Amino acid sequence: FVFKLTAAKQQDHFFQASYLEERDAWVRDIKKAIQCIEGGQRFARKSTRKSIRLPETINLSALYLSMKDPEKGIKELKLEKDKKVFNHCFTGTSVIDWLVSSNSIRNRKEGLMLASSLLSEGYLQPAGDTSKAAAEGLSDTPFLDLSDAYYYFPDSGFFCEGNSSDDDVVLKEEFRGLVVKQGCLLKQ
Repeated sequence: FVFKLTAAKQQDHFFQASYLEERDAWVRDIKKAIQCIEGGQRFARKSTRKSIRLPETINLSALYLSMKDPEKGIKELKLEKDKKVFNHCFTGTSVIDWLVSSNSIRNRKEGLMLASSLLSEGYLQPAGDTSKAAAEGLSDTPFLDLSDAYYYFPDSGFFCEGNSSDDDVVLKEEFRGLVVKQGCLLKQ
């Protein structure tokens, strides 16, 4: 799920998505931005912070680092669903529980809004069909407060082991290489 973008100065940039639909959405959004710029129009993306009305005092980057803290953060687990084993991931419910226990939010509804923002800004990634479908807009919220909706941190070493009836096939969705600069591409 990797694609290459070559800049005007002949610099190559590689992007790796978590799954096919995400890659296709990124390519579609980048093409739209290129068309706007080539057509002489100004391209501007809407801020997630404004679209879901997050308070200005919330620092998503700092919150993400707290969530990843080995001692006090969200515990990454090995979870199983539909004959697949998801390594280095956690449930949507555990994210909301952690946000409540860390006093980052007042209630679960605020937690859904904050977790959706973390998801759309790329701090969390969906793992499994349930969470991927919600992230693609097939649910009321992009983030699900469910025990069978799985998520992972982009730099966690997440991978999924899938078992087929024919033979045991191990599917790995790993991020490899050196992170030069951490960031994300916002999908709107």
